[in-house]
Amino acid sequence: EAAAQIAGVAKVLVADNAAYAHQLPENVAPLVAELGAGYSHILAAATSNGKNILPRVAAQLDVDQISEIISVVSADTFTRPIYAGNAIATVQSTAPVKVITVRATGFDPVAAQGGSAAVEAVAAVHDAGTSSFVGEELAKSDRPELTAA
Repeated sequence: EAAAQIAGVAKVLVADNAAYAHQLPENVAPLVAELGAGYSHILAAATSNGKNILPRVAAQLDVDQISEIISVVSADTFTRPIYAGNAIATVQSTAPVKVITVRATGFDPVAAQGGSAAVEAVAAVHDAGTSSFVGEELAKSDRPELTAA
């Protein structure tokens, strides 16, 4: 419901099913590909989840993925870092659906207020049955995290 409050968001789709509980890419990618086929752009944050799911979505839609953009030049042109961030490439896509991961640090956050988008439930369920969530645990170390050092 928080996404529905963002100004400019027209509709929020919610897939509430146990198959999607842990965002396993084998289950989520077919859903995103099915729902996203009618849109011009499919975007996800360049997180481990986004990087696991969107390549599969791009393959199912038979389009190239554009990875880790840091700016939008136009509806079909984007910039992204290359060579470990030492250069910036401008990429253009002619694909009917642009599948894109976004570096969140490249964009200013939006205010989560001022919008009133409709929230719609999605009935489609894609459970590939090829993987299952086993568990997760935090890595503990006496040393500080590199990101916090």
